[in-house]
Amino acid sequence: MAVVSPGVTRRRRIPRSVTGAIVAVAAIGIVALFLVLVTRPATTGAVPTSLGFSLNSFFRFLGGLHPLVQIPIMVVAFAAVVAIILVLIEFAPRPGRGYFVLRLAACFLIPVLAFMMLRPLQNATLYVVGIALLAGALLFFADYRAREGSGYVFQLVIFLAPAALLLILGLVYPALSTIWQSFFDKTGKTFVGLENYAWTFTNPDGFWSVINTLIWALVAPVISTVIGLVYAVFIDKARGEKFLKVLVFMPVAISFVGAGIIWKFVYDYREGSQIGLLNAIVTGLGGQPVSWLSNEVLNTFCLLLVFIWTQTGFAMVILSAAIKGVPTEQIEAARLDGANAWEVFRNVTVPGIRSSVIVVLTTITIASLKVYDIVAVMTGGRNNSTVLGFEMVNQQQRFQSYGHSSALAVVLFLFVLPLIIYNVRQMRKQKEVR
Repeated sequence: MAVVSPGVTRRRRIPRSVTGAIVAVAAIGIVALFLVLVTRPATTGAVPTSLGFSLNSFFRFLGGLHPLVQIPIMVVAFAAVVAIILVLIEFAPRPGRGYFVLRLAACFLIPVLAFMMLRPLQNATLYVVGIALLAGALLFFADYRAREGSGYVFQLVIFLAPAALLLILGLVYPALSTIWQSFFDKTGKTFVGLENYAWTFTNPDGFWSVINTLIWALVAPVISTVIGLVYAVFIDKARGEKFLKVLVFMPVAISFVGAGIIWKFVYDYREGSQIGLLNAIVTGLGGQPVSWLSNEVLNTFCLLLVFIWTQTGFAMVILSAAIKGVPTEQIEAARLDGANAWEVFRNVTVPGIRSSVIVVLTTITIASLKVYDIVAVMTGGRNNSTVLGFEMVNQQQRFQSYGHSSALAVVLFLFVLPLIIYNVRQMRKQKEVR
C-alpha cells in the first residue's frame, strides 16, 4: 500500500480515455478556428488587428537602416529571444506557486503574441484569442498531468518551439501553400482542379521537363557511381593515391554555375574558326562543327556529362573510404580460396560497401532531380532541354504562371519523396544492426 507523505496532495488520476478525448476536442477546435481564420472572406476597409508591432513592420524598419546599424540590432533582438527562452526553460519548471503562475501565463500569452506578431489579421481578435486559449489550455493540461511532474512538458515544448516554428514557417507552410496553389490558375484566384497537372504532361514544356528529369535521374547516378567506384578500386593503395583522388575530386568544389560556364566553352559552336574545344577537335579531324547544345537529341546528354563530371569525385571519395573499411581478413580468405581479383571484388568488396553505394546513388539521384543551374547557364531550357527544377522557376518568373509552377513543384516533390523514404528506412535498418 502506497504511503503519502504529510503535506503532499495526491492528484486524482484522469482516465486515459478522458485525457485522449480532451486532447482531441482541443486539437479539433484549434484546427477549426485556424481554418475559419485563414479561409473567411476579408472585410473591405477593415484595419488589420495587431499589437501596433509585428515582425513585418520590424523588418521593414530594419530594411531602411544602414547595414552597419542592422547587424547590432539583429544581434540584440536574437539575444533577447534566446534570453526569454532560457529563462522559461530554467525557471518555469520549478515547483512553487509563482512558477505555476509563470507557466500558466506563458501558456496563454505566447500563442497570442506569436499570432499577432507573425501576421496581423483583419477582425481576427476573437479567432486569435480563441486559438490561443485552446492551445494554452491544451499545453497547460498536458503539462499538469505529465507523469514526470508539472513543468516537464512545458520545458520540452519551449525547447522544441523555435525549431518547430522555423520548420513550420520555412517548410510545412510553403509546401501546403504550393500544393493548394497548384489547383488554381496562373493568377491564383480561379480554381481549375487538375488542369495544371494535365498541362504538365501534355504541354511540350511540361512534358519534356518530366522526360528529361527522368533521364537525368536514371542515367547520371548510375554512371557517376560506376566511374567513381572503378576509379576508387584501381587507385586503392596505389602510389600517389592522394594526388589521383584530388584530380577527380576537384570538380566537386566547382559550383554548377561555374561548371556550366566551363563546359559551355567546350561545346561552343560558331561559324568560321572554332573556339570550343570539342568542335576544334572535330574540325581538326576534317569534320563539320556541331551545334551540340542546339541539337535536341544530344543536348540533354551534353548537360548530363557536365553533371556527371561534378558528381564522380563525390562518389569516388565516399566509395574509396568504404572500400578501406572492408576487413582485410575477408579479402585474404577469399584469395586463399583461389578467388581472382574480379571474384574478390564481386563477392567481398561490393557486399561490404553496399550501404555506401546506396547512399551515393540516392544522394546523386536527388541532386539530379533538383538540378537547375546547369540547364539555366548552358541552354536556358531551349530545344527541349528543360527539366522540372528549371521549368518550375521559368514558369513562375518568366510567365508569372503560379499554377503551372506549383504543379511542377508538386510533381518534383513526388519524384523525390520515394528516395527520401527509402533513405530513412535504410538508416533505421543500419541502426538496428548496430
